[in-house]
This record gives sequence, C-alpha cells and structure tokens, in this order.
Amino acid sequence: MAEKEGLDMFCYQCSQTAKGTGCTIRGTCGKVPTVARLQDNLIFAMKGIAAYLYHAKELGYEDPEIDAFLNRGFYSTFTNVNFDAEELVKLALEAGEINVRTMKLLKKAHIETYGEPEPTEVRTGTVKGHGIIATGHSLKALEELLKQTEGTGVNVYTHSELLPAHGYPGLKKYKHLVGNLGKAWFDQKQLFSEHPVAILGTSNCVLLPKEEYRDRMFTTGPAKLPGVKHIAGYDYTPVIEKARSLPELEDKPGDVVLTTGFSTSTILSLKDRIKELVEAGKIRRFFLVGGCDSPLKKAEYYREFVQQLPKDTVVLTLACGKFRINDMDLGDIDGIPRMIDLGQCNDSIVAIEIVQALSELFGVGINELPLTLNLSWMEQKAVAILWSLLSLGVKNIYLGPILPAWVNDDILKVLVDNYGIKLISDPVSDIKEMLSS
Repeated sequence: MAEKEGLDMFCYQCSQTAKGTGCTIRGTCGKVPTVARLQDNLIFAMKGIAAYLYHAKELGYEDPEIDAFLNRGFYSTFTNVNFDAEELVKLALEAGEINVRTMKLLKKAHIETYGEPEPTEVRTGTVKGHGIIATGHSLKALEELLKQTEGTGVNVYTHSELLPAHGYPGLKKYKHLVGNLGKAWFDQKQLFSEHPVAILGTSNCVLLPKEEYRDRMFTTGPAKLPGVKHIAGYDYTPVIEKARSLPELEDKPGDVVLTTGFSTSTILSLKDRIKELVEAGKIRRFFLVGGCDSPLKKAEYYREFVQQLPKDTVVLTLACGKFRINDMDLGDIDGIPRMIDLGQCNDSIVAIEIVQALSELFGVGINELPLTLNLSWMEQKAVAILWSLLSLGVKNIYLGPILPAWVNDDILKVLVDNYGIKLISDPVSDIKEMLSS
C-alpha cells in the first residue's frame, strides 16, 4: 500500500508528539498515517471482540485463545511496536477470525443457558401496571431482572438490542416480559421521557440522560452514567422499588407486532423448501440488511431500499439496524417469511452460519450465492463484524451510510481491490446493480 501525501492522522500516545499535542501529518516516531489508521481499526475491532467476550464470560464461558489474541493485538498498537502496514492488515483479518470464534462462544453460552431461540411475536405498546425498560445487550442482566420482578406486579419491557430476548425459551417463559418499547438506541431520550418507568441500562448504547428521568435510570455491568445510580452485581432491588413508586402505565397496545427469534436451526429446518423455491425462481435473491443504526439522515436509505425490493426477494436483518425496517409487513413466499429477524449484533454469527449453510446447500462458494449484504456502520462492534466477513472471504459488501473515518485512500484501495467493498448510493440504482450481479 503506497503512502500518499497529505493524508492526516491523529496520535498522542507518547511524549514525542508534535508540539506536545499530537501528530497530525506523520508521527515523530516515523509512523505514517495509514499505519496509524490501521492501528485505530485494530483497536475498534478488538473492542467489539471484548464486548462479545464480556457477555460470554457473564454466563461463565471463556476461551484462552481469544484472551491471548487480545493481549497480542492491543500490545501491537503501542508506540514503537508495529510499523508494518501489511502486518496490520493481517492482524485485522485475524481479529475477524477471532471475532467469529468469540461470537460462536457467545451463541453457545446463550443457547445452553436460555435454549434455542424460536420465532416469537412481540407486542409493542404498554400493558397496565408498573414497568421497567431494560436496554443494552446483556441477557444475563435481563434474566436476573425477570427473576427478581416475578410476582411483584412489575412488568418488564425490552428496548433496542434486547428485543431478541423474547425468542429464548428461558426468558420468554416469564409472563411479565410483556413486550418491546421503542426502536434503536438513539430514541432513548424521547422514549424514556414519555414513559414513567424505571430504566436499566445493561451495557453499551446508553446515552447521557435528560434530567426528567435521571433519578429513575440505573446502570449495571460495564455501563455507567454521571448522576445515575450504578448497581454492581445483579441485585436490582432499587430498580424494582423505583418502578413501584411510579405511576402505572396505561393498557395501550402498539401499532405493530414484531417477530424475532429466527435461529440458525430454524432457518436450516427450512433449507429444502428454500432450495426448492430458489430453483423454481420464486425466490430470486436474499438480502442481508442490517447492522448499526444511526440518527444520520442518510440512514433513511435502508427503509427506502427494502420498500423498493421486488416481491420475489427475502430480507434477513439483524442488530439495531433492523428497526429501520422490522415494522414492515413484507408477507411471505410460499410460507417463507420475506422478513427474517436473526437477532441483535451479538447474533451476527447466525447470519454467518446461515450463509455458510446455504453455500453448502447449493454447492457454490459464498460469493456465488444469490445473496447481497447491505450493511450499516455506526460503531466499534460493526468493525469487528466487517473484518469477520472479510476473513471468511465474503466480497462485494455494500456499506453505508458513510465510510468509517479511519478509512483513508490507501485502506479503501485495499478494501475495494481485494474485497470489492462498495459504498451505497441510492436505493433504486443499488438494487438494479445488485440484481444484475
């Protein structure tokens, strides 16, 4: 990868930094911008791995090989350790491989603890009674909350990435897990202000609270917010007491019913039917549309994209990007739903397993499948997932609504030349191009 003039960087990790504030053109140590950005990329990917590993360890599952890679990977980003851009690309691909391993570990932890997810309809809107909204990613925290609220008259609602919890038999058995409120993470301030409930933030994706609900918000696990009570461990008595002190919610059903819980096993149980429909021309193409949602105006693209898809296509979705589209009724193709929710970002391994199984089913490589990945990018875990896909040889991924800021011209050239990465344009043009490939 040739270094280009004028590419910027920002590094301030040692006392040699330019003017004592930060190197912005080239490192005083000799580090060039592309190396600096690949180090940033590696850190982001490892943050994603660490997030998945945290939740696996919550449930007692560990893997020394993952720990060893994180130690080696973080060390390689120190000052004066690794200046090789080619080696950092290899490390990024290895991070992708380790992320696949980590997601498999987390999937095993979830299924062995809570059972195999199954397609489940989830109510929106509110049920009469006191309530708690749980947001974040921790099924362990949600389980403990459900145990402690059982028989108290307090209903529990999921928000954003906890929606897939409704598909797990070990969690949906709690009758007071009554539904899902809101959509992606960035609606918190409005959603939490509108509902007089206690709120439990279980992991990342918590926002600084508005004053009107700060005293009824709590955090647990790695999440912490200024002026918000943090609960170490899993004793949620303060959350429950706060919920019971607040006014009851009205019985007010939502406008839609969401469906989640399509596990790998569920999809593979339909593989013969899927193959039959593809070979008969009734299913022309599969689209994986999901990833991290963002409040950017450009993110509206994904809803428009799905609205424009032909009726002989199937949409797989996951992570909080699904909230752009999961309220849409796309119907089915001879019994196969056209909208299939594979879970949260922690469940991205399900999509990978399904793609690999379809590759075996049709006897072709992954890149020869009638499948297009159209992914949205927001934060670190999405970087880990992208490198996981690249490490598996997946090509021609569409990415948006914008490119990650750590991608400079050199890095983009590698992604385009080696992996066919494309930036989204407009829904109509993109669909035409995807269907012609």
